[in-house]
Amino acid sequence: MGVPKRKYICGSWDNIQYHRGISFDHVSQERTAIVAKRVDTPPAETDEIVNLARAAGYTVVDVLTQARTEDPATELGAGKVEELSARVTETAATAVLFDNRLGPYQTYNLGQALPTGVDVVDRFKLILDIFGQRAQTRKAQLQVELAELRYELPRVEAKTSLAKRDEHPGFMGLGEYDESRERDIKDRISRIRDELDQLEQTEADRRAQRRESGYDLVALAGYTNAGKSTLLRRLAADIDVDENESLHPDLDPTAESENRLFTTLGTTTREAHFERRDVLVTDTVGFISDLPHWLVESFKSTLDAVYRADLVLLVVDISDPVDEIQEKLVTSHDTLYERNEAPIVTVLNKTDQVDDTALEEKLSALAGLAPDPVAVSAATGANIDGLRDRIDDELPPLQHERLVLPMTDQTMSFISWLHDNATVDGVTYDNDQVVVEFAARPATVAKSRSKAKSLAVSA
Repeated sequence: MGVPKRKYICGSWDNIQYHRGISFDHVSQERTAIVAKRVDTPPAETDEIVNLARAAGYTVVDVLTQARTEDPATELGAGKVEELSARVTETAATAVLFDNRLGPYQTYNLGQALPTGVDVVDRFKLILDIFGQRAQTRKAQLQVELAELRYELPRVEAKTSLAKRDEHPGFMGLGEYDESRERDIKDRISRIRDELDQLEQTEADRRAQRRESGYDLVALAGYTNAGKSTLLRRLAADIDVDENESLHPDLDPTAESENRLFTTLGTTTREAHFERRDVLVTDTVGFISDLPHWLVESFKSTLDAVYRADLVLLVVDISDPVDEIQEKLVTSHDTLYERNEAPIVTVLNKTDQVDDTALEEKLSALAGLAPDPVAVSAATGANIDGLRDRIDDELPPLQHERLVLPMTDQTMSFISWLHDNATVDGVTYDNDQVVVEFAARPATVAKSRSKAKSLAVSA
């Protein structure tokens, strides 16, 4: 049975409540929101937080920004909080979504300053809300719950500590503190980690089996909405090899290609046929800017599909402004180069949305961060063949081998196995011998030599 969906109880210290065995809808019938953002210096960009709000199911009815130093009590200045409260009343918004990280005191104080019943949601709670809605597999659900618990734990610890210190039965009017809640969270985090480790070991074994079967592993990485799922569909065949197939055989076998954030939360792996090799391409969860370490760490096992690949395609939306692309590339490199040893090829996607002049200008501006990129349009198929050639060039070279085998029934079975796991260049039958020439991954060549040796001994 999957992990039940969870609902956020916003505007209070206990940000997230869990109800085992009970299913809740994430999206209410009508969710309207005002987006708020404070920056130290202008401008205050709000496109991403508005897109996040829409992805979470909110209708954004107003946007409020402020450029000033942070107010420790309410994030925004006192006058701006009054303005925000008035706008909430005017628009009848049900939530205020901050593109800032709010501390427990700030969340509480804002909740007190705004009309009763209005949810106060910071950036990371909003992202967790979207993750919770998108999680369909056991692994994704566990990773979302782990991130939620890590978000809640320091708040529960602070509440317990301050309540003890002040000998206060109910901190800031938010109810009795409960040390057992802190212990429950830590125990649950430990159990989730153990289960995720088991799932990761299963997936690691599956990856090893695929490599032994002659497959190269290619991972798609990059920011959400860059077009990774569409690119996967362009590169791959119709055969789906979903990472969670054994646990969730009823999953949709097709990677979604929707214009919304976090469509892909888990991993989907599909087979792609190249002229001289077969490749498994994995679509992974999209990156997003300004994620804290604890949230990235919660999705470590999903990112392992990137870290353990033979080649990484870093997909970038070339229609974005240059400065935004540069910022995303820097963040992506920080994430990928931390643990990744495979070559990384930058794929500039959505060329159908820019003209030739703009494309050349952007290629020049990005040359330092994206040397020798491949520009494509996954939507139209433009230059997909060029990308396939680049993938073939960047993957580990195949090893050529020539084996002389005895003419037996077992040899015929071995030849059939080679056709499935290698690129067979030729088979020659000569009296009581069979000569086979092929190219394959080094691991497959080593396995074929072992099989050939066994055939010779038994002949």
